[in-house]
Amino acid sequence: MALRKSVVSLAVHEFVFICLLSSSKCDVCTACDQISCRGLISPSCYPECPPMGLETLKIDDFQLHASTTKRYGLGAHRGRLNIQAGLHEDDLYDGAWCAGRDDPLQWFEVDARRLTKFTGVITQGRSSLWSSDWVTSYKVMVSNDSHTWITLKNGSVDLIFHANREKEIPVRNIFPAPVVARYIRVNPRSWFARGSICMRVEILGCPMSDPNNYYHRRNEVITTDDLDFRHHSYKDMRHLMKVVNEMCPNITRIYNIGKSQSGLKLYAIEISDNPGEHELGEPEFRYTAGSHGNEVLGRELLLLLMQFMCLEYLSGNQRIRHLVEETRIHLLPSVNPDGYEKAFEVGSELSGWSLGRWSNDGIDIHHNFPDLNSILWEAEVKKWIPRKMFNHHVPIPEWYQSKNASVAVETRALIAWMEKMPFVLGGNLQGGELVVTFPYDKTRSQGVIREQTPTPDDHVFRWLAFSYASTHRLMTDANRRACHTDDFAKEDGTINGASWHTAAGSMNDFSYLHTNCFELSMYVGCDKFPHESELPEEWENNRESLLVFMEQVHRGIKGVVRDLQGRGIANAIISVEGIGHDIRTAADGDYWRLLNPGEYTVTVRAEGYSLTSKKCEVGYEMGATRCDFTISRTNMSRIKEIMQKFNKQPIRLPIRQLQARRSRQRQRLQNTIMLNKRKLKYKQKMIKFYYHLILAILATLTNDHYCNYVHTY
Repeated sequence: MALRKSVVSLAVHEFVFICLLSSSKCDVCTACDQISCRGLISPSCYPECPPMGLETLKIDDFQLHASTTKRYGLGAHRGRLNIQAGLHEDDLYDGAWCAGRDDPLQWFEVDARRLTKFTGVITQGRSSLWSSDWVTSYKVMVSNDSHTWITLKNGSVDLIFHANREKEIPVRNIFPAPVVARYIRVNPRSWFARGSICMRVEILGCPMSDPNNYYHRRNEVITTDDLDFRHHSYKDMRHLMKVVNEMCPNITRIYNIGKSQSGLKLYAIEISDNPGEHELGEPEFRYTAGSHGNEVLGRELLLLLMQFMCLEYLSGNQRIRHLVEETRIHLLPSVNPDGYEKAFEVGSELSGWSLGRWSNDGIDIHHNFPDLNSILWEAEVKKWIPRKMFNHHVPIPEWYQSKNASVAVETRALIAWMEKMPFVLGGNLQGGELVVTFPYDKTRSQGVIREQTPTPDDHVFRWLAFSYASTHRLMTDANRRACHTDDFAKEDGTINGASWHTAAGSMNDFSYLHTNCFELSMYVGCDKFPHESELPEEWENNRESLLVFMEQVHRGIKGVVRDLQGRGIANAIISVEGIGHDIRTAADGDYWRLLNPGEYTVTVRAEGYSLTSKKCEVGYEMGATRCDFTISRTNMSRIKEIMQKFNKQPIRLPIRQLQARRSRQRQRLQNTIMLNKRKLKYKQKMIKFYYHLILAILATLTNDHYCNYVHTY
């Protein structure tokens, strides 16, 4: 059958054109690199292009246009895949593009700014708690000048793509063949009957090579690190960790902290010059990722970090060598492997905002820790501190440790790991934003959603957060677009967790209140699950931040608390004057206290030992100040020690004898009181008698009634 071609010249480049076929054998014919179309082209016959970057913000707001807009908060700039609405809808930050009218003439347009090979479209409905708006079908049109538009066709009929059936699950449509153009439009044809035309969109496209175009290399970041930039399944992750261990066996060790609900081991890798052992005076650091299984970027960053540190150590990088030799580093890339496998199965663009977020039993692991804030704050109100409770190492309530408590097995594994290792500083990598949050994460005022709730170490936490954000390529960039609603760049890329949104039982608060470890959350990218083509750029965005934050573990003071015989004292309390939060020494008596530069009065106390204080000064140079303590036993502890040495225990009477003694003491006291009362009564009677006797004697001297008086008395 002869093919009838209608060739439309597109103005920018003569060799680029689109063939419209009237034959039913070919849906769409494109002359990409002068390819001719003969028959139906299957989408599997050509490589799929990655997302252009609506979700990752590579596409700027000025590149997005729409036919009409309901209002500014629902403008074209809000039509990005997975964008989230604010806490209060109907504001400037709503969750989709919504057309001003509901008719088939509406469209959403993306200007690629250069020739692009378009291969598909992904759509979602509106992010909203109150509205149900989504598009059920649409057409796609392309252009090179934004005036002449070509509709993708199925033969001579416009091609209709089936879209969403609900508002959250992304739906991907791949074109029958690639289409080369600069502009692309999505034209809704039908929508949910009880809703409106609202869309969130991602375009799949490969930019065409054109060195003369200003936008040819715009927003592109190239890395020189030879690392494995791809998404790793659980099996792939385990294999990669093994490869790193085999490359650097002298500085790495693989271990697991427990299992997930489905039985997958939670693997961690240790990087140290003496793996497997805690060295006296060497601080311990941890990075965790993947507590929300669909927030994949943090997981891949830690896998890249372990590769990078191994390779750089072998190549003699002095910065990495110093970090490895002076720090015991633990990397736990996947806290929630069950959730990750769910998201990984459907792919980076189709997992949506929440698929795989929770554990297998539906628990948010990051906010599954016991609420120790309420326990501490109640104790402060009742003035129990420090008599009945300490301001640190707040105990876990009994109900939380019961088998019936709604606690994920992954959370219990994390707690056991945190209690076992003397961590000093930690960071958990999250996704979906660009900000670093620090404790407290829970507001102190009940019922308040947002409220500044600082810890006693607020100044230290602010510095730690800023150290990561300021070295990230984008977090503090005042010109960058906000991911969703909050523009954290105005706050230097950091925020107190409770002033963002309150969350009880967070990992950050628990770590601070139950252990010595200061924990922060790093939200490392707007896209929770970026396409693997984005991983090199995301690595460049975060690489320096990951290293700088690790180096902060050497900030403040450190030392060893010993007795007069030179033995380390475990669980000694380290207090800093003016800071209402203490820490404790590790099993060997060593400690690390994160502090900003300044002079501090530090006090050490331990059971059975005399209290000791000294001045410790923290400088601005990198490296913790050494501040050791030698403390002596109290007199009472010495007496007990001597008596135990000679098998003599302090006199301790049985309980019955003590009770009998107390009873006799009470009886003697009562008898004494009764006797004193009788003596007092007798004295009062005698005083009265002698008083009247004196009066009678005086009366005898004046008259003869004495005898009668005495007789009467």
